[in-house]
Amino acid sequence: MTVSAATSRSRVRTRRTVVTAATALAAAVLLSACGGYGSKASTNSAATPAAGSSSSSGAAALSASTVRIGYYANLTHATPLIGIENGQFAKDLGSTTIKTQIFNAGPAEIEALNAGAIDIAWIGPSAAITGYTQSHGASLKIISGATTGGAELVVNPAKIKSIADLKGKKIATPQLGNTQDVALLNYLDTHGFKENAETGAGDVSVIRTDNSITPTAYSTGQIDGAWVPEPTASKLVAEGAKILIDERSLWPNGQFATTNVIVSQSFLKAHPDVVKAVLQASVDTNAWILANPAQAKTDANAALKQLSGKALPTKVLDNAWAELAVTNDPLASTLQTEAQHAVTAGFLKQPDLSGIYDLSILNQILAAGGQTAVSADGLGQQ
Repeated sequence: MTVSAATSRSRVRTRRTVVTAATALAAAVLLSACGGYGSKASTNSAATPAAGSSSSSGAAALSASTVRIGYYANLTHATPLIGIENGQFAKDLGSTTIKTQIFNAGPAEIEALNAGAIDIAWIGPSAAITGYTQSHGASLKIISGATTGGAELVVNPAKIKSIADLKGKKIATPQLGNTQDVALLNYLDTHGFKENAETGAGDVSVIRTDNSITPTAYSTGQIDGAWVPEPTASKLVAEGAKILIDERSLWPNGQFATTNVIVSQSFLKAHPDVVKAVLQASVDTNAWILANPAQAKTDANAALKQLSGKALPTKVLDNAWAELAVTNDPLASTLQTEAQHAVTAGFLKQPDLSGIYDLSILNQILAAGGQTAVSADGLGQQ
């Protein structure tokens, strides 16, 4: 079941506000027991009730009156950006109210999940891995895929023309221990660069920087490049940066998990019907995005404008949108590789990911819609 652009635009919207902090480039971080591979950056977020809390016609009330959903104001989180904006999530959740909280990166989102501040989240695989392993498998489950692609290392072409030129340069990532941070540190290690994963010091200076200020940091010369998700990468390209590495080129068939959906295990146990409704909304939204890519791109930009106060320029939007794809498949076969990257980078000892997935509800939904089941690759229920 999908929702048309005309129907989705008729739904009531509420304003969701992102509280942005004026932070220095090297923002101070606080240690968190389960907040990521390293430390937690400031959470620039605010939760407000989302649109559409009225019941769907004839729908039975779900077991929770409210569900709290976390995600980023990034195109790599296109599913909640679009589905919450256009009313699809409200439709599938009926009388259950949606509250949203916006994050810059995964480690802070994991901390919020562990603290009970959110129930379900769209998140990168690295933060999901660390949240699971540091809680000894007790905190979360990955319950769906969301996006693949949409992450690049973009650099100042006047200073960096090859991998060797990275030495002595300043490269930004969104947050200590987030998926792009791990990808960069793993890449640097495999190419012979020596780095301190915690501090970012080494042959290359890794500067953890909120995505919202990374373009300004680049344009003012405070950083020489960044390994970041979309649309931040395309914003830097618009400032004159060049793509040095498209992360898709590093993976078999160009596919890797950029964003998955996770749930608190306690919420999953208490409210499986609500989790199913959220996943139904995710599947419905992804189907609509794939069937209506041009309108989906426009709707994603409208959502970003509501969250940030500014829409993306057309060229930035077009470039960024072309770098990623939505998917219900969590691409579980790539998770062990993601975990090995964290080990190589120095964030983790070899983790045990047994049981990290519970794809049973997702596969029920896919089967009901005549779609192929997705695999947990031996790492949980499917």
